[in-house]
Amino acid sequence: MEASSVLLYIFLFFIVIIVFSSFVTVKQGTIVVITVFGKYRRILTPGLNFKIPLIENIYSKISIQNRSVELEFQAVTFDQANVYFKAMLLYSVLNQEEETIKNVAFKFVDERNLMQALIRTVEGSIRAFVATKRQSEVLILRRDIVEHVKEQLDNILEGWGYHLQDLQLNDITFDDVIMKSMSQVVASNNLKAAAENEGQALLITKTKAAEAEGNAIKISAEAERQAAQLRGQGIALFREEVAKGMTVAAKEMQEANMDTSVILFTMWTESIKHFAENSKGNVIFLDGSSDAMQRTMKEMMSLNLLHTDAVKK
Repeated sequence: MEASSVLLYIFLFFIVIIVFSSFVTVKQGTIVVITVFGKYRRILTPGLNFKIPLIENIYSKISIQNRSVELEFQAVTFDQANVYFKAMLLYSVLNQEEETIKNVAFKFVDERNLMQALIRTVEGSIRAFVATKRQSEVLILRRDIVEHVKEQLDNILEGWGYHLQDLQLNDITFDDVIMKSMSQVVASNNLKAAAENEGQALLITKTKAAEAEGNAIKISAEAERQAAQLRGQGIALFREEVAKGMTVAAKEMQEANMDTSVILFTMWTESIKHFAENSKGNVIFLDGSSDAMQRTMKEMMSLNLLHTDAVKK
């Protein structure tokens, strides 16, 4: 009885183990590949799944989440310059279809071989692209390099069951000598651009100053012309009024039987007074002899007679 009881307990224990091993819990973001005697049978999706105990076996667990890997490698340009790349590769399983999962599970022996093939394929594609470009072109072709790699690898990775999500070229450097020469070229170009900008600014400043000076001269000349014209008109009006006044005064003095030379003498003395009051000099040289006064009076009377004859005509 005791031996049979022990055997019964052992049998029940194995039954429980087999029953519990029939249930498989698959985590979210993971696909389980099931084989039967080494041959592919089916896949298990996330959640609680059932498998035939002792017959169906778990071959591998495949993550369908995004994965990343960092790369550091060297390439050579067309003009024999060494270029050093630091990149990040982002990839994932193409989709959750059965054929895709089979490719992921059986194309490579293990994960290490997959990573080796993936990294070498990316490096080879970048090296082939860089080898056709010059050193001065590489830095501005960052986006072109990424697009070239994705175009070249899409079909290859799809055959493996993977998809290249993104390739980020985080750092592109050259040998120290090249980097120093490139810095010198950039610095000289900046100095050249600054000198050109300064020259253009100076030219604009001088041009504007010349235009302003020319406009000021034109405005001043126009104002001077208008002022001269107004002064001339004023003098002409003044002379006209003086002539009219002298004519009226002379006519009144003739009617009163007075000598008209008194008007000329008065004008002469008024002129001397005006010179003394408004002149900027300190000395007026004047011949005050009687002969000089008589000569001056005769000259003024002659001018008066000429003016009178002109008015009569």
